[in-house]
Amino acid sequence: MNSIAICAEHLSKVYDIGARQERYNTLRDRLSSGLRSLTRWKNRPAASNKFWALRDVSFDVPRGEIVGFVGRNGAGKSTLLKLLSRITDPTDGLARIYGRVGSLLEVGTGFHSELTGRENIYLSGAILGMSKGEIDRKLEQIIDFAEIEKFVDTPVKRYSSGMYVRLAFAVAAHLETEILLVDEVLAVGDAAFQKKCLGQMGEVANKEGRTVLFVSHNMAMIHNLCQRVIWLKDGRIARDGAPSDVISSYLAELSQMSSTPLAHRTDRQGRGDVRAVAVELRDATDNALGHPVSGQQVIFRLHYRTEPGKVIRNCRVCITVHKAEALYFLLSTDLVDKTQIDLEGEGTIDLVVPELPLTAGNYDLTTFIQSGPDVQDWVDRAAEMSVIDGDFYGTGRNYPPDWRGATVLVHHSWRHQKYSGQLL
Repeated sequence: MNSIAICAEHLSKVYDIGARQERYNTLRDRLSSGLRSLTRWKNRPAASNKFWALRDVSFDVPRGEIVGFVGRNGAGKSTLLKLLSRITDPTDGLARIYGRVGSLLEVGTGFHSELTGRENIYLSGAILGMSKGEIDRKLEQIIDFAEIEKFVDTPVKRYSSGMYVRLAFAVAAHLETEILLVDEVLAVGDAAFQKKCLGQMGEVANKEGRTVLFVSHNMAMIHNLCQRVIWLKDGRIARDGAPSDVISSYLAELSQMSSTPLAHRTDRQGRGDVRAVAVELRDATDNALGHPVSGQQVIFRLHYRTEPGKVIRNCRVCITVHKAEALYFLLSTDLVDKTQIDLEGEGTIDLVVPELPLTAGNYDLTTFIQSGPDVQDWVDRAAEMSVIDGDFYGTGRNYPPDWRGATVLVHHSWRHQKYSGQLL
């Protein structure tokens, strides 16, 4: 039997960035993952309307290996998995796949909304080439793993996104495929289910000898699960090697990029009719904040600039706060007010946090501006924020030093009740 599961030879994929039908990532994809690409559009000279999502990518994956793919938005990660799963064809090069492939590239891939969960299990299995007998043998395991016993005979159009992803992952992981492709969908599930999925992926690779290709913005997941990591940069392989080495190099470059003034950043995505040109932190009296304190009111001020003479209508403005790709919270104009904003010329948007709920540490800020369905500007790590411990609870205490893995502070109370009678 061939010891190689996947052989990619000089894979390339080019898109016409002037054709809207080529835009296949959505806002939903980007926000649920924690920071996936929303668009492949970039501002380019009028003479060039081609965007190489992948260019001359070659690698081999042995059977039973778990390979993680990291890279910034638009680096080509999702495009690569779509090529390997035969959803789209390469412009150049080829990929040899030795074995049956199961793909989980977005929530509910291959599901029919009018069919029940049970019916979609059989539909997905049939698409993957499984016989009814094979699916019958795995049916109860899939339902149990997905934790949807009460809803398995309900049409999936009534499922929440969490239920969708639980069922979709359960189908992909339990049906008898030799190769499993997973693209940043586990972020939709809760922490317990994410842990369960990671354990399942490790089991199918180590015990069953299946090959797993895993795309994620969560570096902890990548490091803990994968035996090898490939870093994609601008559609090419920047580095291929041990997880700790590749992840360290990748994060070091991201840190270096965030030190470039936002107005001069060229690694941004979107149509560009309006752009974020600066982000600053201010306190409650509108003074500049060098190092905000836990529990302090913080104003996140985004400066924008539109193209001359243009009014950009129906906008939403967002800032995400994250660290090492782990998203802590999202600030967005449309989460707290349904009013859409019209942007023209130059101005600022203030996103006010009454009490900063973070422990001491360094955090990254990503900016995002959208008008209607169109992404106007997206800049990863547009700015940095260094937080100092403060008296968040008013008791002089925060998390104990050995709980430094805990980052988000939450106001809460407690009460004690002593039973006066005998417990039943």
